[in-house]
Amino acid sequence: MPVPIERTRRGDFRLRLSAEERDVLRSLPGQLSDALAGEDPALHRLFPPAYPDDAARNEEYRRLVGGDLLAGKRAALDIVAATIDADRLDEEQVGAWLGAMNDLRLVLGTRLDVTEDPEDHPTDGPEAPAYALYHYLGWLVEQIVEVLAADIDPSGTEAVDG
Repeated sequence: MPVPIERTRRGDFRLRLSAEERDVLRSLPGQLSDALAGEDPALHRLFPPAYPDDAARNEEYRRLVGGDLLAGKRAALDIVAATIDADRLDEEQVGAWLGAMNDLRLVLGTRLDVTEDPEDHPTDGPEAPAYALYHYLGWLVEQIVEVLAADIDPSGTEAVDG
């Protein structure tokens, strides 16, 4: 499978997704955005408790930052929707893709009750396409992380081209 994203010499990112991949991804931001408007229990993974042992502190945290967290997730989904057919992305857009793809993967994994044992992931039957999408999203997240990490020096500073 070809690398779906790579940094160019200009510093932006080339997005190499097939028309089929783009078609699959096209509807996902809207679906997650719709789910964010409701009380879907699968969203718990996107907003884990900051203070799991202290309900009062956790509620205060949600009151203070919950709206900003939700707005950030919606903004990332909007960027993905707006750039789904783009061939090039800037760094902010790549960051939005990373966040949105990971959020989509987490929600789908929660709905599927994914386990770490790959033998529990069916390759045929009615849930097989959803598991395939889950694995594809995980692979795409991995590819985005790898392209972003390539510019990080192990010392914690950004790599400099020679």
